[in-house]
Amino acid sequence: MPRGKKRSGRGNVQPFSDEDASIETLSHCSSVSERTSADVDVGDAEETAQEDFQYKLKVYIDSTVDKSAKTRQGALDGLKTAMATKILYEFISERRMTITDSIERCLKKGKGVEQSAAASLACLLCIQLGSGIESEEVFKTLKPVFKAILNDGTANIQARQACATSLGLCTLVAEDDIMDVYATMEVFETLFTRSYIREDGSRPSVSPPVTQLHTNALLSWALLLTICAGSHIRVIAQKHLAKLPRLLENDDVNMRIAAGETIALLFELIRDIDPDFEFDDWEPLCEKLNALATDCNKHRAKTDKRKQRSVFRDVLKAVEEGDFQSETIRFGTERMLIDSWVRKRTYDTFREFVGSGMNFHLQANEFIRDVFELGPPKLIDSAALKAMKSSRLERHLYNAAAFKARTKARNKFRDKRVDVGEF
Repeated sequence: MPRGKKRSGRGNVQPFSDEDASIETLSHCSSVSERTSADVDVGDAEETAQEDFQYKLKVYIDSTVDKSAKTRQGALDGLKTAMATKILYEFISERRMTITDSIERCLKKGKGVEQSAAASLACLLCIQLGSGIESEEVFKTLKPVFKAILNDGTANIQARQACATSLGLCTLVAEDDIMDVYATMEVFETLFTRSYIREDGSRPSVSPPVTQLHTNALLSWALLLTICAGSHIRVIAQKHLAKLPRLLENDDVNMRIAAGETIALLFELIRDIDPDFEFDDWEPLCEKLNALATDCNKHRAKTDKRKQRSVFRDVLKAVEEGDFQSETIRFGTERMLIDSWVRKRTYDTFREFVGSGMNFHLQANEFIRDVFELGPPKLIDSAALKAMKSSRLERHLYNAAAFKARTKARNKFRDKRVDVGEF
């Protein structure tokens, strides 16, 4: 807006109105209102980002066979992160056998850390593919390798620990024969039962890393308990329910907690089958659980005692009253209730692998939603999501242009006030 002309020594200046500012703002924003160009820009940006992401994944897959162990490790970690945080079914299903071959090679020829990463990647691959023929093919290739490492006492202990966990989850997702599930459970039993305190009260000599292996085997065994037939649950209860409390005296807090949660799970399962079930050593078991729920031993770390007491209060309620302390998981606009030991064991296992991506998988992963009976995914469809992003871009550009116009207009008004002050 041009400055007012000076007349008779005074500045004849009209104040700058909001209407003037809005006119100038509109002139700056007119180009932003063309929705078509914004849609094209957003679409191109999305397509470019998707192509870049898929290119990175292809590089990771190729790098899993690199001569450098460090490069292979980085590639495995990159694939793990991608599968934990995104749904990649179409991309992965086309390359599943290539990825499976890479995992098998890393498990057989790699060292501890690399083997552990490969085992975790196998689980994420099955989670992405879901329960069906594709994951079954992957698992048929990897199951013998998992079991060979698990049963090899000379194998790297970190690799054995990872295989104990991964074999359990992959069996849950991809095993198509319940008899094979039972056979895998027996493999786990041969491991964790070695930590049982003997009937004469003597303790087995087990190192901390091996104890962790036994703990992982116990948790995988408990996971597979959740899909056993009722008749097999009865057999398991008769065989192990009297012996599992021996693990409660273990020196390792994680083993004690795993044993307590497994006992609570087994009581829940057997009572679902037989509401009148009675356990012969029920009172001694409750006394032991109560002691752990109120543990004040000075030789144990405070954090371990706090964690242990919290868990065993819930375990004691489960054994005494058949109660479960429910928890609500919120993700997006939905909620899921963890209302049983079965659901807790399943949820904790999946969360161990997908980590912070668990909420996203609960929203978008059809297999995981099916496991927790959440129904079809309720994510916004791609067209609506694209429209929303376009709308956000338009708002951003409009606000930026409006801010620029207002600033420019106010600067002119400040110039006029200076002129007024000079006369």
